[in-house]
Amino acid sequence: MTYVGQRASALSQPDPPPATGAAAARDVVAAYVGLTKPRVIELLLLTTVPVMFFAAGRVPHLGLVVATVVGGALSAGSASALNCVYDRDIDEQMRRTRRRAIPRHIVTPGAATAFGLVLGLAAAAILLVWVNPLSAALSVLAECFYLFVYTMLLKRRTTQNIVWGGLAGCFPAMIGWTAVTGHLAWPPVVLFLVVFFWTPPHTWALALRYREDYAGVAVPMLPVVARAEVVGRQIVVYSWVMVGTSLALWPVAGTGPLYPIVAAVLGVVFLVQAHRMWGRARGTEDLGAIKPMVLFHASNLYLSLLFVAVALEPLLR
Repeated sequence: MTYVGQRASALSQPDPPPATGAAAARDVVAAYVGLTKPRVIELLLLTTVPVMFFAAGRVPHLGLVVATVVGGALSAGSASALNCVYDRDIDEQMRRTRRRAIPRHIVTPGAATAFGLVLGLAAAAILLVWVNPLSAALSVLAECFYLFVYTMLLKRRTTQNIVWGGLAGCFPAMIGWTAVTGHLAWPPVVLFLVVFFWTPPHTWALALRYREDYAGVAVPMLPVVARAEVVGRQIVVYSWVMVGTSLALWPVAGTGPLYPIVAAVLGVVFLVQAHRMWGRARGTEDLGAIKPMVLFHASNLYLSLLFVAVALEPLLR
């Protein structure tokens, strides 16, 4: 069966009958948790906690880590929930998102909005009281940027949506640093930029896989409006800049040898994967041949291991 046939078959399948009793309660809880996009939260916290180790030069105070993690998770969950409310019209049509809580009518838009606002207020309060005002302000700024700039302004209007909208996902590096130090400095700015240049290759690889979904709802992700070869070339360009930026942390922060070695090895592996995908994309639009999800999963592994190196660097000096 072709991809289009699979999609049509999936869309024609009836939803399962509604659960009752305890099962229904579990479904509702799971639906609210799903609104927060837990995988996105995991990724954001992955770039927060290691920077706290780096900023502290040792294991940071556990209470501070817990407050920063809880506040950051609630802030990211708030932004995601409000994003789900705004995008509910296209979520109902996209194969990747049609099983979310609002399209399935498990949670109403009004309830999801209230849920998102409560999470945002709780996040700001926790960061303000138990971390510091600067970290709280950065968290609120990131949330507002994701909702108003990316979701409402850019996503449905320009192929640069994820490039500039992705700035929201870069703030956790600075939040982790300011949580420990109370001020900004060049090292978190470098890490902010690493995530900024990482976001387009990561997201465009996923968008290649689901470009039919995005095209169906008129969201102009780059893979929707450009040939796969063009997308692959852009991914390679951003990947080179990302790797170069990651290596800049070495002189800027005066790290030991561990970080630049890990960053260089990971960078080479990532660049090989990016170039391979670009090569596969030349002359074909067949996603099975291009294999964009190989690069997508490689991008997750790259960022995870790079920030693990960030956390370990001060501990091994």
